Amino acid sequence: MEIDAKKLWDFVQNKTQQSRILVVGDVMLDKYYYGEVTRISPEAPVPVTHVTSTKETLGGAANVAHNLALLGCQTGIAGFVGDDYHCQSLLDKFTSRGIDYRGIIYTDAPTTTKLRVVGGHQQMLRMDFEETAPIGEPYAARYLNYIEQRLNEGLDALIISDYAKGACTQETCCRIIDDCHLHHVPVIIDPKGSAWEKYMETDYITPNLRELNAVLPEPIRNKDEAVEKAASYAMRKYHIRNMLATRSECGVSLVQPEGTEHIPTKSQEVFDVSGAGDTVIAVFTLGIAGGLTAFEAAYLANLAASVVVAKLGTYAVSRQELVEALENQQKKGLEI
Repeated sequence: MEIDAKKLWDFVQNKTQQSRILVVGDVMLDKYYYGEVTRISPEAPVPVTHVTSTKETLGGAANVAHNLALLGCQTGIAGFVGDDYHCQSLLDKFTSRGIDYRGIIYTDAPTTTKLRVVGGHQQMLRMDFEETAPIGEPYAARYLNYIEQRLNEGLDALIISDYAKGACTQETCCRIIDDCHLHHVPVIIDPKGSAWEKYMETDYITPNLRELNAVLPEPIRNKDEAVEKAASYAMRKYHIRNMLATRSECGVSLVQPEGTEHIPTKSQEVFDVSGAGDTVIAVFTLGIAGGLTAFEAAYLANLAASVVVAKLGTYAVSRQELVEALENQQKKGLEI
């Protein structure tokens, strides 16, 4: 299928700021401790990391919003946090990136935080600070009321980012999908787990191969025909309208009722896949919201992911990086 390079370039450079997208789901903070490993601890057979720098970044649904904001989109976020230091770090980052966080709901649970220790280029340890119980009242009602308010104000698309941390329950997901369809707003979901009943009737879903295998009678290999058949099975079973399956080194597959397009990866080097799925759903949704075809949006999302996996740690692609990636592909003739 042909790609109009000028159209994509013009979209990324000039039109992304017109789109209004709300990201809802599991908000989290990613913390990194970087250092060097030169010895084994005398206390236990574990490597000692001499920490030389630290970093905090937006994670989960917040990283999806970060990707959208860096690309110039009018971005909002809704989810749950605790009243703690990690929450304040999140809010500071939302503010500095121009993300509307009126939908952030304070609860009595801690802010979900992932702490990673990295020695050289190797992740040595990950620690998760979280409570994953399904969100209850009165928090769920405030969350749903805010989303309804934003739909009434006007949205071009809504993303549900499910990391199985409690925000994306059967009740909240079904209500959000129904409300979006009443307002003619497309819903794009990044799934988690095997309970896809809560995603029924969504417009698009963006599983990776592991997430797709979770809902199949038996797992498949990462081959075009197998992915296409598996996607069609899941779409029929859960009444999902379209699927963009992300397939690591094999790129992405866009499966729709009218046909399937397999788009190979554009990455030359893979350093770290952290956050690549967040980038895919953000850029794909931005394309859908901005009037690109699903194929054009998928191509752009796949290209953006190739930038992200070449970086270390959770990373959000910028407009300039995506423009440069498009220009590089244009020089090569935009091969599909």
